[in-house]
Amino acid sequence: MPTAKLTQNDSAILSALFDPESSPSSNNTISISDSSSLPLLPNISPTLLPTLRAREALAIRPLNHPYPSPSAIETAIHDLSSLISAHPVYAPAYLNRAQATRLRLALVSPSDFYTTATLPSTTQLFSDLNTAITLTTPSTPTAPVSPLQADLLANAHTHRGYLLLKAASTTLDPQSQLQPQHVALPPTLTCLSSTALEELASRDFALGGRYGNKIARQLSVQTNPYAKACGAIVKEALRKEREEFAGSVDVGMEMGT
Repeated sequence: MPTAKLTQNDSAILSALFDPESSPSSNNTISISDSSSLPLLPNISPTLLPTLRAREALAIRPLNHPYPSPSAIETAIHDLSSLISAHPVYAPAYLNRAQATRLRLALVSPSDFYTTATLPSTTQLFSDLNTAITLTTPSTPTAPVSPLQADLLANAHTHRGYLLLKAASTTLDPQSQLQPQHVALPPTLTCLSSTALEELASRDFALGGRYGNKIARQLSVQTNPYAKACGAIVKEALRKEREEFAGSVDVGMEMGT
Protein backbone atom coordinates (compact mmCIF):
# COMPACT_ATOMS: atom_id res chain seq x y z
CA MET A 1 0.00 0.00 0.00
CA PRO A 2 1.46 3.41 -0.96
CA THR A 3 2.34 5.80 1.86
CA ALA A 4 0.17 8.91 2.09
CA LYS A 5 2.06 12.17 1.72
CA LEU A 6 0.85 14.99 3.92
CA THR A 7 1.22 18.64 3.13
CA GLN A 8 2.77 20.96 5.72
CA ASN A 9 -0.71 22.27 6.53
CA ASP A 10 -2.07 18.77 7.09
CA SER A 11 0.91 17.84 9.27
CA ALA A 12 0.56 21.00 11.38
CA ILE A 13 -3.16 20.45 11.92
CA LEU A 14 -2.61 16.79 12.80
CA SER A 15 0.09 17.78 15.28
CA ALA A 16 -2.33 20.15 16.97
CA LEU A 17 -5.13 17.60 16.90
CA PHE A 18 -3.06 14.92 18.60
CA ASP A 19 -1.20 17.20 21.02
CA PRO A 20 -2.68 16.28 24.41
CA GLU A 21 -2.08 19.79 25.73
CA SER A 22 -3.99 21.51 22.94
CA SER A 23 -6.65 18.97 22.01
CA PRO A 24 -10.08 19.25 23.59
CA SER A 25 -11.14 16.03 25.24
CA SER A 26 -14.16 14.15 23.98
CA ASN A 27 -15.48 14.78 27.47
CA ASN A 28 -16.57 18.41 27.53
CA THR A 29 -16.88 18.59 31.31
CA ILE A 30 -14.31 20.69 33.13
CA SER A 31 -14.07 20.11 36.86
CA ILE A 32 -13.62 23.45 38.63
CA SER A 33 -13.17 23.09 42.36
CA ASP A 34 -12.39 25.49 45.18
CA SER A 35 -11.28 22.69 47.46
CA SER A 36 -8.63 23.75 49.94
CA SER A 37 -6.56 20.71 48.98
CA LEU A 38 -6.27 21.96 45.38
CA PRO A 39 -3.50 24.51 44.64
CA LEU A 40 -4.72 27.79 43.21
CA LEU A 41 -2.00 27.65 40.55
CA PRO A 42 0.27 24.77 39.54
CA ASN A 43 3.95 25.10 40.46
CA ILE A 44 3.27 27.98 42.90
CA SER A 45 3.26 27.41 46.64
CA PRO A 46 0.31 28.85 48.61
CA THR A 47 2.70 30.91 50.74
CA LEU A 48 4.41 32.51 47.73
CA LEU A 49 1.26 33.20 45.70
CA PRO A 50 0.05 36.30 47.62
CA THR A 51 3.46 37.96 47.15
CA LEU A 52 3.47 37.23 43.42
CA ARG A 53 -0.10 38.45 42.97
CA ALA A 54 0.70 41.68 44.79
CA ARG A 55 3.74 42.26 42.59
CA GLU A 56 1.67 41.45 39.50
CA ALA A 57 -1.05 43.91 40.52
CA LEU A 58 1.58 46.61 40.99
CA ALA A 59 3.04 45.88 37.56
CA ILE A 60 -0.27 46.22 35.71
CA ARG A 61 -1.51 49.22 37.68
CA PRO A 62 -0.34 51.66 34.95
CA LEU A 63 -2.73 49.88 32.56
CA ASN A 64 -5.82 50.47 34.70
CA HIS A 65 -6.97 53.38 32.56
CA PRO A 66 -9.28 53.54 29.52
CA TYR A 67 -6.41 54.76 27.34
CA PRO A 68 -3.01 53.96 28.89
CA SER A 69 -0.10 55.93 27.48
CA PRO A 70 2.73 54.28 25.53
CA SER A 71 5.09 54.90 28.46
CA ALA A 72 2.64 53.27 30.88
CA ILE A 73 2.42 50.22 28.64
CA GLU A 74 6.19 49.94 28.36
CA THR A 75 6.55 50.26 32.13
CA ALA A 76 4.04 47.45 32.67
CA ILE A 77 5.81 45.20 30.15
CA HIS A 78 9.17 45.91 31.79
CA ASP A 79 7.88 45.15 35.30
CA LEU A 80 6.10 41.98 34.15
CA SER A 81 9.28 40.84 32.40
CA SER A 82 11.19 41.34 35.64
CA LEU A 83 8.57 39.28 37.48
CA ILE A 84 8.86 36.51 34.86
CA SER A 85 12.65 36.50 35.13
CA ALA A 86 12.42 36.07 38.89
CA HIS A 87 9.57 33.54 38.82
CA PRO A 88 9.43 31.86 35.38
CA VAL A 89 6.63 29.43 36.34
CA TYR A 90 4.18 32.15 37.39
CA ALA A 91 1.66 31.88 34.53
CA PRO A 92 -0.44 35.05 35.15
CA ALA A 93 2.58 37.25 34.42
CA TYR A 94 2.84 35.78 30.91
CA LEU A 95 -0.86 36.34 30.26
CA ASN A 96 -0.69 39.94 31.46
CA ARG A 97 2.44 40.64 29.42
CA ALA A 98 0.62 39.29 26.35
CA GLN A 99 -2.30 41.63 27.04
CA ALA A 100 0.07 44.58 27.51
CA THR A 101 1.80 43.71 24.25
CA ARG A 102 -1.58 43.72 22.50
CA LEU A 103 -2.18 47.21 23.84
CA ARG A 104 1.20 48.33 22.50
CA LEU A 105 0.42 46.87 19.08
CA ALA A 106 -2.94 48.62 19.04
CA LEU A 107 -1.18 51.96 19.48
CA VAL A 108 1.67 51.32 17.05
CA SER A 109 -0.22 49.51 14.29
CA PRO A 110 -3.99 49.42 14.85
CA SER A 111 -4.90 48.04 11.41
CA ASP A 112 -1.77 46.33 10.07
CA PHE A 113 -1.42 43.74 12.82
CA TYR A 114 0.74 41.10 11.12
CA THR A 115 3.60 42.90 9.41
CA THR A 116 7.37 42.60 9.37
CA ALA A 117 7.60 45.59 11.71
CA THR A 118 5.28 43.99 14.29
CA LEU A 119 6.64 40.44 13.92
CA PRO A 120 8.79 40.51 17.11
CA SER A 121 5.79 41.62 19.15
CA THR A 122 3.33 39.11 17.65
CA THR A 123 5.88 36.33 18.07
CA GLN A 124 6.31 37.30 21.73
CA LEU A 125 2.53 37.45 22.11
CA PHE A 126 2.06 33.86 20.99
CA SER A 127 5.04 32.70 23.03
CA ASP A 128 3.62 34.25 26.22
CA LEU A 129 0.15 32.80 25.65
CA ASN A 130 1.59 29.38 24.83
CA THR A 131 3.65 29.44 28.03
CA ALA A 132 0.71 30.55 30.16
CA ILE A 133 -1.39 27.70 28.76
CA THR A 134 1.38 25.12 29.16
CA LEU A 135 2.02 26.11 32.77
CA THR A 136 -1.65 25.89 33.80
CA THR A 137 -3.10 23.07 31.68
CA PRO A 138 -3.98 20.16 33.99
CA SER A 139 -2.10 16.89 33.58
CA THR A 140 -5.27 15.14 32.40
CA PRO A 141 -8.44 16.59 30.82
CA THR A 142 -10.53 15.43 33.79
CA ALA A 143 -8.21 16.70 36.53
CA PRO A 144 -9.90 19.38 38.66
CA VAL A 145 -8.69 22.97 38.42
CA SER A 146 -9.11 25.92 40.75
CA PRO A 147 -11.30 28.88 39.73
CA LEU A 148 -8.15 31.00 39.31
CA GLN A 149 -6.55 28.37 37.08
CA ALA A 150 -9.74 27.98 35.02
CA ASP A 151 -10.07 31.74 34.58
CA LEU A 152 -6.47 32.03 33.38
CA LEU A 153 -6.91 29.16 30.91
CA ALA A 154 -10.18 30.64 29.64
CA ASN A 155 -8.56 34.02 29.00
CA ALA A 156 -5.37 32.61 27.46
CA HIS A 157 -7.18 30.26 25.07
CA THR A 158 -9.65 32.97 24.06
CA HIS A 159 -6.87 35.48 23.47
CA ARG A 160 -4.86 33.02 21.37
CA GLY A 161 -8.00 32.05 19.46
CA TYR A 162 -8.62 35.70 18.61
CA LEU A 163 -5.06 36.10 17.32
CA LEU A 164 -5.37 32.95 15.19
CA LEU A 165 -8.71 34.08 13.79
CA LYS A 166 -7.26 37.51 12.98
CA ALA A 167 -4.35 35.82 11.20
CA ALA A 168 -6.81 33.68 9.22
CA SER A 169 -8.88 36.68 8.15
CA THR A 170 -5.79 38.72 7.29
CA THR A 171 -4.40 36.04 4.96
CA LEU A 172 -7.81 35.33 3.39
CA ASP A 173 -9.70 38.63 3.19
CA PRO A 174 -9.21 40.23 -0.25
CA GLN A 175 -10.32 43.57 1.21
CA SER A 176 -7.53 43.53 3.80
CA GLN A 177 -5.22 46.53 3.74
CA LEU A 178 -2.31 44.09 3.77
CA GLN A 179 -1.20 42.39 0.59
CA PRO A 180 -0.25 38.69 1.05
CA GLN A 181 3.44 39.42 0.59
CA HIS A 182 3.26 41.96 3.43
CA VAL A 183 1.64 39.57 5.92
CA ALA A 184 4.23 38.45 8.49
CA LEU A 185 3.01 35.69 10.79
CA PRO A 186 5.03 34.26 13.70
CA PRO A 187 7.27 31.36 12.58
CA THR A 188 4.99 28.69 14.05
CA LEU A 189 2.10 29.86 11.85
CA THR A 190 3.76 30.61 8.52
CA CYS A 191 3.08 27.16 7.02
CA LEU A 192 -0.64 27.22 7.82
CA SER A 193 -3.44 28.15 5.44
CA SER A 194 -6.27 30.47 6.46
CA THR A 195 -8.52 27.42 6.85
CA ALA A 196 -6.02 25.70 9.17
CA LEU A 197 -5.61 28.89 11.22
CA GLU A 198 -9.38 29.20 11.63
CA GLU A 199 -9.64 25.56 12.71
CA LEU A 200 -7.00 26.12 15.38
CA ALA A 201 -8.80 29.29 16.47
CA SER A 202 -12.02 27.30 16.81
CA ARG A 203 -10.25 24.75 19.01
CA ASP A 204 -8.92 27.50 21.27
CA PHE A 205 -12.38 29.08 21.49
CA ALA A 206 -13.83 25.68 22.40
CA LEU A 207 -11.33 25.33 25.26
CA GLY A 208 -11.85 28.94 26.34
CA GLY A 209 -15.58 28.27 26.45
CA ARG A 210 -15.17 25.06 28.42
CA TYR A 211 -13.13 26.93 31.02
CA GLY A 212 -15.86 29.54 31.39
CA ASN A 213 -15.56 32.28 28.74
CA LYS A 214 -19.04 32.76 27.25
CA ILE A 215 -17.84 34.79 24.26
CA ALA A 216 -15.34 32.06 23.39
CA ARG A 217 -18.14 29.50 23.52
CA GLN A 218 -20.13 31.50 20.97
CA LEU A 219 -17.11 32.00 18.72
CA SER A 220 -16.36 28.29 18.89
CA VAL A 221 -19.75 27.53 17.37
CA GLN A 222 -19.35 30.20 14.69
CA THR A 223 -15.89 29.01 13.62
CA ASN A 224 -16.40 25.25 14.03
CA PRO A 225 -15.58 23.72 10.61
CA TYR A 226 -18.13 20.91 11.04
CA ALA A 227 -20.91 23.32 11.98
CA LYS A 228 -19.99 25.52 9.01
CA ALA A 229 -19.99 22.51 6.69
CA CYS A 230 -23.38 21.40 7.99
CA GLY A 231 -24.68 24.93 7.56
CA ALA A 232 -23.48 24.99 3.97
CA ILE A 233 -25.16 21.64 3.27
CA VAL A 234 -28.45 22.87 4.74
CA LYS A 235 -28.29 26.11 2.74
CA GLU A 236 -27.63 24.15 -0.46
CA ALA A 237 -30.52 21.78 0.27
CA LEU A 238 -32.84 24.71 0.91
CA ARG A 239 -31.70 26.39 -2.29
CA LYS A 240 -32.45 23.27 -4.34
CA GLU A 241 -35.80 22.87 -2.60
CA ARG A 242 -36.74 26.46 -3.45
CA GLU A 243 -35.69 25.94 -7.07
CA GLU A 244 -37.71 22.73 -7.34
CA PHE A 245 -40.71 24.41 -5.75
CA ALA A 246 -40.43 27.40 -8.10
CA GLY A 247 -40.15 25.01 -11.05
CA SER A 248 -43.26 23.11 -10.03
CA VAL A 249 -45.20 26.37 -9.67
CA ASP A 250 -44.11 27.48 -13.14
CA VAL A 251 -45.20 24.15 -14.63
CA GLY A 252 -48.54 24.39 -12.89
CA MET A 253 -49.11 27.89 -14.20
CA GLU A 254 -48.24 26.78 -17.75
CA MET A 255 -50.66 23.87 -17.54
CA GLY A 256 -53.33 26.19 -16.24
CA THR A 257 -52.95 28.45 -19.20
